Amino acid sequence: MARVKTRYVCRECGGVSAKWLGQCPHCQAWNTLDEQKESAGGAERHRYAPLVASSPIRRLGEIDAREQPRLATGIAEFDRVLGGGLVPGAVTLIGGDPGIGKSTLLLQTLAGMAEHHRVLYVSGEESGDQVALRARRLGVASANVELLTEIRLESIQAAMTESEHPPAVVVVDSIQTLYSAELTSAPGSVAQVRECAAQLTRLAKQTGVALVMIGHVTKEGALAGPRVLEHIVDTVLYFEGDSHSAFRLVRAFKNRFGAVNELGVFAMTDRGLRGVNNPSALFLSQREAAVAGSCVMVTQEGTRPLLVEIQALVDGTHGNHPRRLSVGLESNRLAMLLAVLHRHGGIVTYDQDVFINAVGGVRIAEPAADLPVLLAILSSLRDRALPAGLAVFGEVGLTGEIRPAPRGQERLREAAKLGFTQALIPRANAPRQPIPGLTVHAVESLAAALEHVA
Repeated sequence: MARVKTRYVCRECGGVSAKWLGQCPHCQAWNTLDEQKESAGGAERHRYAPLVASSPIRRLGEIDAREQPRLATGIAEFDRVLGGGLVPGAVTLIGGDPGIGKSTLLLQTLAGMAEHHRVLYVSGEESGDQVALRARRLGVASANVELLTEIRLESIQAAMTESEHPPAVVVVDSIQTLYSAELTSAPGSVAQVRECAAQLTRLAKQTGVALVMIGHVTKEGALAGPRVLEHIVDTVLYFEGDSHSAFRLVRAFKNRFGAVNELGVFAMTDRGLRGVNNPSALFLSQREAAVAGSCVMVTQEGTRPLLVEIQALVDGTHGNHPRRLSVGLESNRLAMLLAVLHRHGGIVTYDQDVFINAVGGVRIAEPAADLPVLLAILSSLRDRALPAGLAVFGEVGLTGEIRPAPRGQERLREAAKLGFTQALIPRANAPRQPIPGLTVHAVESLAAALEHVA
């Protein structure tokens, strides 16, 4: 009988320790080492196995690389995030908070693709009756969607390869529920997640199956399991949204077959998720008159320009230290922008509480939000609304210069399409040809931008 060895594996980084420690020696995380048992005989067999190349060595120029046709999901917003659809042989990992709609979206996707492709839904969390009831509630109870309720990896592999015509698309819900009989650790452990994901990825590459795996997230919002899980897959998507809001955002953080930071916008209805054709309308307040403390910026999410309203509230502080709070924007950058506003604009805010919010729950990380944030702060401080129909974007440097933003022409065209009549932008983004219906004001410095809205 093979001797059983005990080791301790970090659930955060996958590091291995011979004994239990309060702090992981690899990633310095606390209380993350889990006990795992493995057969020493299996390790010895792998250690002394002969080294044989599994595939021949070829020259890069000799490979006949061809662009494979994508499998359209039938949901335009989902196809946008994927880069045009699912790629045969590619592995996609989608994560999000519990109950946000991951399973709903993928069940709707399979129901639409089942008309033209063989699809398989592997459920490790719900029974067949539960999946069927949810499909009927969504109105997607297609007879062509194949369902397998299984958590054993070897059984799932057999279902994917047992027939002459393997499924074109396989959805695994979820990767944390699977286990391999080769390992003695429990499902959801670092070793099981890593091994099951690696085996399914290898099988998808060999058979050309488009594999989609659902992943759990931790309380910090990161995907649960080892970090290597995000490295071995081709695409990583995050499902974002507030449980109190009807809108959901699907964002691509990694995509080997498309643009990263692409954004898909969905509305949760009683019939499932529906794509939103004009997402800019979600992030703009529907009011008739302009108000102080509001500025509309044109941001870029992947290949899509979006108009988002930035709101600011500046109020006198009631303590020794003024508050700086930012929702949807970088908090550290807010303090820097206030210092630039004081130095190069002569606007003092050290005795004021400053609150910033991006409407609609969207998160903006690009520096092109600098100028809209400062103008919204100035508008709230002076209690004076900005000019009606004004759209703004531009990065503000520490010396007060206004730096250009990428894809400025697309941002301006999007603003003109939505009825905006004025744009305050960096001089380097000024269009060579006039845009019908849009008056462009190009500035080089923060002082010039403040003078324009004075």
